[in-house]
Amino acid sequence: MTNSRKYPIGIQTFSEIIKNDYVYVDKTDLVYELVNYAKYIFLSRPRRFGKSLLTTTLASYFGGESELFKELKIKAHEKEWKQYPVIRLDISMAKGQGEVSALRDKLLLLLQPYKEEYGTIPEEKTPGGALEGLIRRAYKQTGRQVVVLIDEYDAPLLDVLHEGEMLDAMRNVMQEFYQPLKASEAMIKFCFITGITKFSQLSIFSTINNLKDITMLPRFSAICGFTEHEVKTSLADGVESMATQYRCTTEEMFRKIKGRYDGYHFSEDSEDIYNPYSLLNAFTDNKLANYWFESGTPTFLIRQMQYFHTDIMSLDRMEVFASEFDQPTEAMQSALPLLYQSGYVTIKGYDRETETYTLSIPNQEVRIGYAEGLLPVYTGLEAGRVKAGFALKFWQALKRKDVEQAMLDLQAYMASIPYVEGFKKKLKDVSTAEGFYEYTLYLIFSTLNFYVRTQVKCAGGRVDMVVWMPDTVYVFEMKVDGTAEEALHQIDTRNYALPYQTDGRYVVKVGVKFNADTRIPEEWIVA
Repeated sequence: MTNSRKYPIGIQTFSEIIKNDYVYVDKTDLVYELVNYAKYIFLSRPRRFGKSLLTTTLASYFGGESELFKELKIKAHEKEWKQYPVIRLDISMAKGQGEVSALRDKLLLLLQPYKEEYGTIPEEKTPGGALEGLIRRAYKQTGRQVVVLIDEYDAPLLDVLHEGEMLDAMRNVMQEFYQPLKASEAMIKFCFITGITKFSQLSIFSTINNLKDITMLPRFSAICGFTEHEVKTSLADGVESMATQYRCTTEEMFRKIKGRYDGYHFSEDSEDIYNPYSLLNAFTDNKLANYWFESGTPTFLIRQMQYFHTDIMSLDRMEVFASEFDQPTEAMQSALPLLYQSGYVTIKGYDRETETYTLSIPNQEVRIGYAEGLLPVYTGLEAGRVKAGFALKFWQALKRKDVEQAMLDLQAYMASIPYVEGFKKKLKDVSTAEGFYEYTLYLIFSTLNFYVRTQVKCAGGRVDMVVWMPDTVYVFEMKVDGTAEEALHQIDTRNYALPYQTDGRYVVKVGVKFNADTRIPEEWIVA
């Protein structure tokens, strides 16, 4: 079966998608609910998650382009199609400006099309002054309130979050730019702002205290991304086409797609949300691949993880209060808020009694991409070489259950790993603890298409590492000040393998002894 549908890869303009018959998963009922929910709205979502498409949909809606919506859900709700003047700004076009003057010039350039439409005056020399003048003239000339749509509002500031004076200077520019949004409230019909970080985090909206944040509201959880129901209905032919390509049933293909691209939750009651960018690329190529990381791990996020000495293994499961991942950037005590808002961890559970959230890595695609981005930072190894060399041989050995050969490959490869700083303990302490090995093995395993967890809780304590493969579960215990026999004995006496005995897969227990001086496995026992 060949899938002949056109998927809007790289196309974020709603009107172009509808006019050119690209696949569109209808969210317009939620759009109608959104525009009638509040006047000033903020929404945070990860990159490549459909924020720009939502913004252009709102632009067409308020632009009175009713013909584009005639076959969509909104037709059951909207009876009066009014046209309003719309100012839509993509602030991602202003990122990467190395100087304050360059940022001001770029913001003024973004306003140029609207200056040509509504005019300008010489006195409006600053970005905020120009925006205020445009809102005023658009309102006066059309006789209708103005709609302001701002996409990626925080883009110019993400790369300078901890650059002191530069952050302050650029933040001042952005504050001045956004200030007219509240001052012009009487002339504004609707104001919608998107970004990755929360609006309070950069203190640039301190003068817009009437913004309604819908980021974690269950009713809008699915306004960006695809739900499981939408994948099984609106996108079903894409799943069927890939099933044919992979010579498996539709149900099997759906499980593969779900494991790779699903797993996001944006509130305590959120439906499962699939990454739209990755899923549409997979359907276009008829191929399972890691599309979200084509441009690499965002530099600003790597910097934050280094700045806060993030324990990367803790991201597999964290039980936290909302205040720990929903706080101002200036007050952050960890990289967790940015990890959550960037989509590297997501909500996996919520305890209403204690009001705590369980956060974890969303899916296979994020785990692999995240590990590939961090492997060079934390170990000095190049992810591509790890996968093409050691990892492939290691995976093949584990697949055929040849643990002895897998450990020999691991021993040879770990001998080449440089001694780098950035683990759980300071450099001088790493060789005396399992942290070095846990971090290194965790990242290497995570670049493979396995599921690996470290420090896994169970009734008997914490297992150093558990690796799940299609037909096998590997339970690892690692010792530096001890023997491989003692490591294996700990697995048995503390029943580390017991939770997996009913899994239906073959369970392999591995006790490993690492040499504190060479930092390589020198002894292991398999049972």
